[in-house]
Amino acid sequence: MMIARVQFTPWDKVYNFSVGQLNLSAGDCVIVDTELGRELGKIVSLSEEKPAVAGNREIKPIVRKAEYDDIAGLPGLERKEEALSFCREMINRHNLPMKLVDVHFSFEGGRMNFSFIADGRVDFRELVKDLSAHFNANIRLTQIGTRDEAKVTGDCGSCGRGLCCRGFKEEFSSITSEMAEAQQVVHRGSERISGMCGRLMCCLSYEYEGYKEMAGQLPPLGTKVNVDGRRGLIVGHHILKQTVDVKISAEKPDERDVVIQVDINRKKKNGDGKK
Repeated sequence: MMIARVQFTPWDKVYNFSVGQLNLSAGDCVIVDTELGRELGKIVSLSEEKPAVAGNREIKPIVRKAEYDDIAGLPGLERKEEALSFCREMINRHNLPMKLVDVHFSFEGGRMNFSFIADGRVDFRELVKDLSAHFNANIRLTQIGTRDEAKVTGDCGSCGRGLCCRGFKEEFSSITSEMAEAQQVVHRGSERISGMCGRLMCCLSYEYEGYKEMAGQLPPLGTKVNVDGRRGLIVGHHILKQTVDVKISAEKPDERDVVIQVDINRKKKNGDGKK
């Protein structure tokens, strides 16, 4: 069974639909039936899924590929800006602690979904009443995260290129401080390893597994080793260079301890290592 992952807005999650006998590709716009009504979405990706894996999940079929008139009939930027402008006006009138991000018009035109960000929960019941009366439509408000906002608005990252979430990332993965620690970039400070959204950069996940594998080839910190016949203690790692810092204790009272950098590959070749 060919499954299409369809997304209706950049800040919404993707949904699975059955392709059936249709000839479709990633990037095609399609018409589908959802629980809320008929919608126009974009195929993010296609994948083959065995019926046994799908199990008893109900996977609705794609109705058809969207035609030119379907796409041309969607509200344009002018109507979208008018809707956002009025919604912002109502937000200010009700003094609500929320920042409006985007609006999505349903394919049939009877529903509007406004996305926003906020620090906590917001009581927007009166706002919904005003919007429903003004637009004569079914109104939904969806709270999204700052990473979703960045995906909608777009920007340039510290690398000088467009944001990954804006370009090719389909879904957000969990980015943890452990990833930054494994790649030895924590010392740079949170500002330098955070994206435009204020969260840890998504690219920290790209090389995480590689760093973990390379780190596993280095002796653990605190390991006692012999270096050129002298006893030392591993006190630091340089993962990319595959070297370790070894602290050599002073042999005489008037001498200082020294820290030297040792290539672990050289030690393996020479047969010199921990004991």
